[in-house]
Amino acid sequence: MEYLLTRLDDKISSLNKTSKKALVAYLVAGDPDLNSTLELMHEFVNAGVDILEIGVPFTDPIAEGPIIQAAHDRALKNNTSLTDIFWLVEKFRKDNTETPIILMGYMNTFLANSHAFTEAHCSGSDAVLIVDVPGESNLEELGIKNKNLASISLIAPTTSEDRIAKICNSSSGFIYYVTLRGVTGSSHLNIDEAEKNINFIKSQTSLPVFAGFGIKTPEDASNLSKISDGIVIGSTLVEMIHNQSDQKEFKKIYNYLHEMSKAINR
Repeated sequence: MEYLLTRLDDKISSLNKTSKKALVAYLVAGDPDLNSTLELMHEFVNAGVDILEIGVPFTDPIAEGPIIQAAHDRALKNNTSLTDIFWLVEKFRKDNTETPIILMGYMNTFLANSHAFTEAHCSGSDAVLIVDVPGESNLEELGIKNKNLASISLIAPTTSEDRIAKICNSSSGFIYYVTLRGVTGSSHLNIDEAEKNINFIKSQTSLPVFAGFGIKTPEDASNLSKISDGIVIGSTLVEMIHNQSDQKEFKKIYNYLHEMSKAINR
């Protein structure tokens, strides 16, 4: 299936032209509620975020640490559905037609709603990242026939070189390099290992390589941005959203994102 270029490709191209690294921010749809998620999405962009990654709540998000697992649980208790998420993206698109949106979730959701995902681009989504699907697979094999969606794949430190080549071959948009062994929110970044692995991935593909998992400080962001094309921040943001959710005062988060944006583009 031929893949058509999306906002994601346009954004990456424009960043390349200005020699900038991408800042990708993750949040779970419906945590603490859909209206707050919409507000956060817009303000994330205002704070310097280039690409939004929207977590699709799932009952058993196996790649996530306790922080994001808890956010999935809260979103599900709010009865956040896939229909709600499409509405959320459509609502966001009324004011922002440029920022790429990736829907990140788990295979059961995508398989159960494969028909809906053939139309996902109509509400404004640009890509999907299905965490628990082998990277060698493509969307069409899952019954999602949509040439308007990029398919982002994960590559871990433990992925073999043979598999890396195959994953690169079946991916579009960018490659998401998992910087550490473990779940989201873990610690102990190994920059040397990440650099070695990212360099090998780049030898196998012309796609950009973004680094994520375990990035918490501007120093982490700066170090990883020097060896990758962009960084992904998740658990820290999700925890901050939860901590600020009672008073719905998120300015601290926006300041943090602004600092991260500066850190990767010094």
